[in-house]
Amino acid sequence: MAISINNLDAALGAEVSGIDLSTAVPRGDIQAIEDVWNERLVVVFHGQKLSDPQLIAFSKNFGELDPPGPNPYGEPFNKEHPELNVISNVVENGKPIGNLGDGEAVWHADMTYVEVPPKAAMLHSLEVPPHGGNTYFANMFAAYESLPANLKKAVEDKIAVHDASRNSAGMLRKGYKEVTDVRETVGAHHPVVRTDPKTGRKALFLGRRPSAYVLGFSVAESETLLDALWAHATQPHFVMCHEWKVGDLLMWNNLAALHRRDPFDPSTRRVMHRSQIKGDERIA
Repeated sequence: MAISINNLDAALGAEVSGIDLSTAVPRGDIQAIEDVWNERLVVVFHGQKLSDPQLIAFSKNFGELDPPGPNPYGEPFNKEHPELNVISNVVENGKPIGNLGDGEAVWHADMTYVEVPPKAAMLHSLEVPPHGGNTYFANMFAAYESLPANLKKAVEDKIAVHDASRNSAGMLRKGYKEVTDVRETVGAHHPVVRTDPKTGRKALFLGRRPSAYVLGFSVAESETLLDALWAHATQPHFVMCHEWKVGDLLMWNNLAALHRRDPFDPSTRRVMHRSQIKGDERIA
């Protein structure tokens, strides 16, 4: 059956149907998925039953896998397949089986605190709560292109520090200290505006708001600029919302879209397995 592609009624996102990702996907279908992914930034597949090896095999169609970033517990959650991460609130034998718990995950892009961040990620839902835990994505190309003139001028040639100390749920990573002065934030330095090397389009590249700092600014100046950029970039008209069902697989462009997650009832279970694709560009 031929695949079908339908753009979502939002600033980004497309659904791809008529495909079984557990089998070898034809090269032409991979190219069609990659094309819509480049254009729409987030691709949604429903009803996919994937083992970990099958998730790995599909992910590798789009590049080399990148191992997960350090988690607060200092060891892989998926010991059999450490190239995958587990996103879950479930606790077994007194120990979490995955990362990020059941609280809100703030707006962020993944691992931008490293010099060459992953270019993409995939998330496969195995168990979902009946309510909550929705994931939102925001289009950073659209956000940059619609910046007011004064903010476009303000971000020209600016460099920001991306904090490495905490994950997107606010948990302090093993081996890091609390940030008390953003001028001492530890993490990669990236331009506030990224230029896509293939298309030349510009996108805001913000990483994560907590403990971010714009180099060369006073703390007050940095906070004022970053507050204005984040308020602009996360407006509803740049955003899509995904309400999860078991078997959904989402893939997204990590360098051009932010994402966040709603909290959910801690007495319910949410289990997802995640891959990410290694980046190949220093952000410029």
